[in-house]
Amino acid sequence: MLYFKTGSRFESPQQNGLSHFVEHMVFRGTRAHPSAHRLSTAFEELGGTLDASTAADHGTFGIDVPLESLSEVLPLMAEVFRAPLITDLEIERGIIREEVLEDFGDEGEMIDGPSLTRFLAFGAHGLGRPISGPLENVDAFTEAELRAHHGRTYISNDVILSVAGPGDVDKIQRELEENFSALQRGTSLVAEAPTTQSGARFLNVPHRGSSQTGISLSYRCPGYTSKREPAVEMLLRIIDDGMATRLYHRLCDSRGLCYSVGGSFEAYQDAGLVELEADAAHERAPLVLEQMLKLTRELQDELVSESEFARTQKRARWQHEAYLDEVGMTADFFAMAQLTGTALSPAERLEELLDVTREDLREAAQQIFSLEGRNVVCVGNTSRAKTSALRKLALEYF
Repeated sequence: MLYFKTGSRFESPQQNGLSHFVEHMVFRGTRAHPSAHRLSTAFEELGGTLDASTAADHGTFGIDVPLESLSEVLPLMAEVFRAPLITDLEIERGIIREEVLEDFGDEGEMIDGPSLTRFLAFGAHGLGRPISGPLENVDAFTEAELRAHHGRTYISNDVILSVAGPGDVDKIQRELEENFSALQRGTSLVAEAPTTQSGARFLNVPHRGSSQTGISLSYRCPGYTSKREPAVEMLLRIIDDGMATRLYHRLCDSRGLCYSVGGSFEAYQDAGLVELEADAAHERAPLVLEQMLKLTRELQDELVSESEFARTQKRARWQHEAYLDEVGMTADFFAMAQLTGTALSPAERLEELLDVTREDLREAAQQIFSLEGRNVVCVGNTSRAKTSALRKLALEYF
């Protein structure tokens, strides 16, 4: 795994989407493998496929290969990261346009729930911008802009390399240094912290082509540098860590309101976002949102039961032990930990989580699930009356 700083939070509005565009362009080829097809073939002949992603505040490259191929794949991976050709711009622009269009409805309205949620929660700050950028930016980026952005962000200052699996540690370390020491240095990326949210926000996006309404209830919360972050992680596990936990049991098992529900916690350096989401028939959307809000209210008012808490702790322990069985997950964990400066091993992370008490969970819920930090996004074809009910719940329920 290779982790590095990049993404929408480090971009201006005019640059928004550049990080994602550059991620695409590095796959177009290198001097030794001067086409997308020849580059893909080179990796796949070694037993793996190079994957990459761009998040709001970091990018990743990753590959799983047989040990016998590691010495050959490292220089190839370094070449892709360090010196891509950045060619076939118009071909890749067309691919990215198709990717961006997946987030829009037939009438040009943004319908991607995660993008809308981050926009509502963080506004004009970089964390609130779409990772892939607006279409007008995608259509306008030049080769010079892409090369300049690559030079600013693909630098040794902000790169973490992590290798997990069998092999000679000293030999692998030497090969990493041989292949990646030529990365250019630059200026580490620094981003401004988002402003504090000071009131509930509601966004309804009509989407006539949908058969259901997507409901997202999210709250601003501490980032990964906060001492309260482990409690937020454990709180999310109480809400959604399987079909026996609160969100699925409440909306699906007990009331039959939904088929698809989920919870997530996304932490950044100086902020975070806890999100509960569900899809339901349009007429049921207010009932779903009301039950989500009641769930958060209960976590503020009542201590989690001892049995529920014990089950959550056991599942956390088992899941972290599973890191030892998955080399990909292990490499990913260590790379992210080094980049963020958080718990430096699964064992240390587990200790942080198991130190959380039931009282810590309630205090975290009381801090997070406030009316001031609430954001509700609804995407669907709800009636005027149902939309009004959703708005009232979002802005007034407490």
